[in-house]
Amino acid sequence: MPSPFDLQRFLDAQSRQLADVLDELKRGRKLSHWMWYFFPQLRGLGVSSTAQFYGIESLDEAVAYLNHEVLGPRLRECVALMNTHRNKTAEQILGAVDAMKFRSSLTLFAKASGDEAVFIEALDRYFDGQPDQRTLSLLDRT
Repeated sequence: MPSPFDLQRFLDAQSRQLADVLDELKRGRKLSHWMWYFFPQLRGLGVSSTAQFYGIESLDEAVAYLNHEVLGPRLRECVALMNTHRNKTAEQILGAVDAMKFRSSLTLFAKASGDEAVFIEALDRYFDGQPDQRTLSLLDRT
């Protein structure tokens, strides 16, 4: 059964930058612009047109993203790469604004996955185990 969500928008955007993103995550230093579609967050958190376009509409869409044969494993791989950096903060790797987006994304996908270990590990490592409250509030309204 086809997904009712437009997940193709993520595949299209990711295909142009996948090698660079994986390299940046391995090195522990984000240099280019890709947060919206590699670590998506709930629609409504970001105000730019790009944030709105790549925003995840609901918990159901987040579950569909995780269950997608390419997007789910790719997201887990990217989070796992973030989890390899023991002596850096999320801000040092991603920058302050994108670290906030990362926390939002982790919160969303931890919730969508039933607290899958890779997402909880990243929340623990970078954010003292504290989820993003704005994401949780928006999820309560959807």
